[in-house]
Amino acid sequence: MSVQTRQAVIDAHIQNDAFASFLGASVTIVAPGHSRVALTVTDQMTNFHGITHGGLVFALGDLAFAAASNSRGQVAVALNVNICFLNPSKVGDRLLAEARECHLGGRTGLYEITVVEENTGTLIARSQDLVYRKKQWFIAPED
Repeated sequence: MSVQTRQAVIDAHIQNDAFASFLGASVTIVAPGHSRVALTVTDQMTNFHGITHGGLVFALGDLAFAAASNSRGQVAVALNVNICFLNPSKVGDRLLAEARECHLGGRTGLYEITVVEENTGTLIARSQDLVYRKKQWFIAPED
């Protein structure tokens, strides 16, 4: 399988995320270890203060984390997430989560995730996420 074909199969696998679809989020693998996820905040995504629910912001970052950490075809699962909520967002805001791999170890990987409001660049949240890489591959490794 060519590198391009393999990456396309990995991308298709990650695109088949039911929760991302439920949220109306679009997931893009930029490169191995790097992803972006975007969505527009709706009324159903707010809390009783009328601002975006923290769980939604967390979920958006988690989707980016999952895409980036699984972007090589190896099954990776979260070990720890430490998130800081920095600014509120509201209905109509377009949120963009970007995950970047900082460290790729034997069994673990460290990622930085930022969530920004796409139009203004306002930093909504930042997290540092640790992943565990299983011995299992959902797309066979390159030879």
